[in-house]
Amino acid sequence: MTLTAIALTALHAALSAVVTAHVLLRKREVGSAIGWIGLAWLSPFLGSAIYALFGVNRVRRRARTLGRPESARDEAPHPVAAGVSLAAVLDRSGHRLTRRAAAPGNAIRLLRNGDEGYPRMLAAIEAATTRIGLSSYIFRDDAAGAPFIEALIGAHRRGVDVRVVIDGIGGGYFLSPAYRRLRRAGVPAARFMHAPLPWDMPFLNLRSHKKILVVDDRIGFTGGLNIGAENLVLGDPADPVRDTHVELQGPVVRQLAAAFDADWCFASRGEPWRFDAPAGPGPGGATARVITSGPDRDIEKIEATMLQAVTCARQSVLVMTPYFLPDDRLVSALALAALRGVGVDLVVPERSNHRPVDWAMRAHVAPLLQAGCRIWLNPPPFDHSKLMVVDGEWSLVGSANWDMRSLRLNFELDVEIYDRATAAAITARIGAGRGARLTSEALARRPLPARLRDAAMRLALPYI
Repeated sequence: MTLTAIALTALHAALSAVVTAHVLLRKREVGSAIGWIGLAWLSPFLGSAIYALFGVNRVRRRARTLGRPESARDEAPHPVAAGVSLAAVLDRSGHRLTRRAAAPGNAIRLLRNGDEGYPRMLAAIEAATTRIGLSSYIFRDDAAGAPFIEALIGAHRRGVDVRVVIDGIGGGYFLSPAYRRLRRAGVPAARFMHAPLPWDMPFLNLRSHKKILVVDDRIGFTGGLNIGAENLVLGDPADPVRDTHVELQGPVVRQLAAAFDADWCFASRGEPWRFDAPAGPGPGGATARVITSGPDRDIEKIEATMLQAVTCARQSVLVMTPYFLPDDRLVSALALAALRGVGVDLVVPERSNHRPVDWAMRAHVAPLLQAGCRIWLNPPPFDHSKLMVVDGEWSLVGSANWDMRSLRLNFELDVEIYDRATAAAITARIGAGRGARLTSEALARRPLPARLRDAAMRLALPYI
C-alpha cells in the first residue's frame, strides 16, 4: 500500500469517526443514526460530505447563537380540569384492548421482597386442595427455590393438580435443576420455548417473563418477584435484589389462572384447565383486570395501557422500573403530560444489574428532563419493582419493564388496579425509592467518552 493510500485511508477513518461522534451525540432517532454512521463508513469521503451538507442541523445551532433565553419552567404542576373520570376512561379502553371485564371485589396486598412474598406463597401452596399453577422466569434450586420445589412435590403427592412453567432461558438454558427435580418427582412441568440444542433455539428474545402463582382459583400472586435466593434480602445475599409482588384474592384470580393456563397449553401442549364454577363475590373492594402482552395477538397491549394512562393523567404520573428504555411514543406521552402540568416522577436504579442498560438510559432521557419530568435515582441494592400510579387512583403492577424488550419481545403480565388504598401504598413504595435527582446539568457534565459510550449503547435500544 502506497503512502498516499495509507494517508487517504487514515483521513477517511478520521472523518468517519468525527461523523460517528456527532451522530451519537445529536441524533435521537435510532434508525437515522445507524443510517448516517453506515453511510459515513461505507462511502469514503462522500458519506462524510453528505452528512456535513444534509445531516447537521444548522438552524438549531443558529437559533442558539442568537441568545434567545429559554422560557422559565415552573416546577409546580398545574392539574388539568376534571371531566370524565379517569377510571371510566381507562376501564372502557382496557376492556376493548384486552376483552376482559374489570373484576370488582378483590383484596390486594402488597408484598416486599422474597422475605414477605415467599412465606405467603408457600403457605398458599401448602393449603391447596384442587390445583396450583406456577410460572416463573427464574426458578432456582437454592435457599429460596428449594422450599417451593418441596411444597409443589408435596401438593402433587396429596392429589392436587400441579402445573409449573419455567422459562427456557431464564430458568437456566443448559441446566434447570428446579425443572429436573420437579420432573423426577412426577410433577407436570414445562419449559417455555426451550430447545436442547443451541442451533435449534431461535427464540432468544421471545421469553416468558411472567411471574404467576394461582391456587384453587382463590388466591393469586404476581408482580416482579422471581424465585431465587437473591430476593431474600434479609439474608444478606451477595447480590441482593429488592422487588414488589402483589397477593390477590377475588374474581381477578380467575383471569390470572386463565392466563397461566394459556401458557401451560402452549409450553406443554397439554390439556387446558376447566373453569366450571362461576366466580363468587370477592372479599375486598378493589377492581382489577389482568393485561397480557407478547409478540402474538397480545402485542403491545401493556404499552397501549401505559400510553392511555399517561395520556389521561390530570395530576400525577409515578413510575418505578428497573430498566427504562421505552420507545419514542411513551417518551413523548410522558413529556407531553409534564408540559400540560402533570407531575411526572420516574424512579430508576442508580445502578442496575445490567450496566449497558444504565448507559443507554442516560442517553435516552433528555427530552423528558427538558419537558420538566423528574427522574430519581434509586440507591443500591438493585430494585426490580415495576410499578405505576396515575392520579392517586389507578395502579399498574406486574412483570413488564419500561423497555422495548419487555413491551414488544417478551410475554408479560400486568394487573391494573382501580383502588385508592392500593394506589396510596404503591405511591409510598415509589416515594421510598427516591434518591438523588438526575438532572440535565449532571448528564451534560459527563466526560465525552462516557457520553459517546452511552449514545452508542442507545443504538441497541430495540434489543437490550
